[in-house]
Amino acid sequence: MMSKTNLKISFAHLTSRKKQALVAILSVTFGVSMYVVMTGFMAGANNVQTEMAFSSLAHIRIYNDVQTVVPTIISPQNNTLINIRNAKAIQYTEGIKNADKIVKEIESNPDIVAVTTQINMSATYRNGSIKEGGILSGVDVVNEDKMFDIKEYITDGNWKELAYSNTNIILGVGLAKKLNLSTGNNLSVTTSDNVTKNCKIIGLIKTGFPTIDDTKAFIRKSAALQFISKNRSYATDIQINISDFNNAKQVAKSLQETVPYKVEDWQEGNTQLVSVNALREILALAVSIVIIIVAGFGIYNIMNMTVNEKIKDIAILKALGFGGRDVVHIFLSQAVIIGIFGGISGIVLGFGISKALSYVPFKMMAMESLPMQFDLKEYILAFWLGLIITMLAGYLPARKASKVDPVEIIRG
Repeated sequence: MMSKTNLKISFAHLTSRKKQALVAILSVTFGVSMYVVMTGFMAGANNVQTEMAFSSLAHIRIYNDVQTVVPTIISPQNNTLINIRNAKAIQYTEGIKNADKIVKEIESNPDIVAVTTQINMSATYRNGSIKEGGILSGVDVVNEDKMFDIKEYITDGNWKELAYSNTNIILGVGLAKKLNLSTGNNLSVTTSDNVTKNCKIIGLIKTGFPTIDDTKAFIRKSAALQFISKNRSYATDIQINISDFNNAKQVAKSLQETVPYKVEDWQEGNTQLVSVNALREILALAVSIVIIIVAGFGIYNIMNMTVNEKIKDIAILKALGFGGRDVVHIFLSQAVIIGIFGGISGIVLGFGISKALSYVPFKMMAMESLPMQFDLKEYILAFWLGLIITMLAGYLPARKASKVDPVEIIRG
């Protein structure tokens, strides 16, 4: 019975000062909504950056990790320590010699959705007196597109035409600009082994990443094999995409048990991207929590003012038999009510702002509008953070009110 009475008194206090209650609710609403918007935007930006990175980055990469550190050798005859310096990598240890066999084996894994092989090598591109260094990538035209949806990044020409001839080549737009070339022009390609071939540009690609647009060119795999005189089962890289890129570590670990080459998940090979995403998420979380804490200080001030204004009422209640716990319950209930209404309205407002921002035009690389993510877990977390901060902001004034001496207050 006393609990119901306490709630009635709480509602009476709130409704008697409607403007103060509204300001307190709006403080929570603002804090929660900004948390929702900030975390949604940062998560969306991370997702867009990751998706853009996956336009050329596989979830898992298999390659021959040639060891550059040679251990000291102990001679079995006279126990002499032999330290080898400047060790040379043997030619046949480079690349993957049995790529087709490995591809067939790993395709049986249910987590894998796409696999392709690549032959990557250093090359020099020449147009008359203009010369530029870069990377030449020999690809399986069909599987490469299945992996990276690469045809969507072709700005001029047709990706499928790459498969029609060993002399066809597609250049990054930045590289083509450096060489002063366009679709239909010819250029000379020379590998690091001084093998030269004249190629015809049948397309240009623009991914938004300088490492590709300014340095890379694509030919079909059979043409790359001619450059290096290898058999058709040879590859320098096996690129793998899985159903959920967040599980890349686990899948890579399982593949490593059967594959005799280095199996590298995208997190291991791109620590900078992972670090930037993590830093962005921490920054967004910190800013959002600070906003909610600032709103909590506003609620504390309002609750403190309420205690001071209701000090005589509190004294009368205590004189009538209400204990310190009842007084705490009365004012803490007010904070909970403010937190619940403010949290719900903050979630609704935050969702509305996020939805509106998702339609704001923002053309940059592959983006058409501002990136926003709508994650139910973040909305629930925002609500509970707002409620907890509000309860903490209401507890201190409530504790102060519980210690009021009714005799001193009534005497004045």
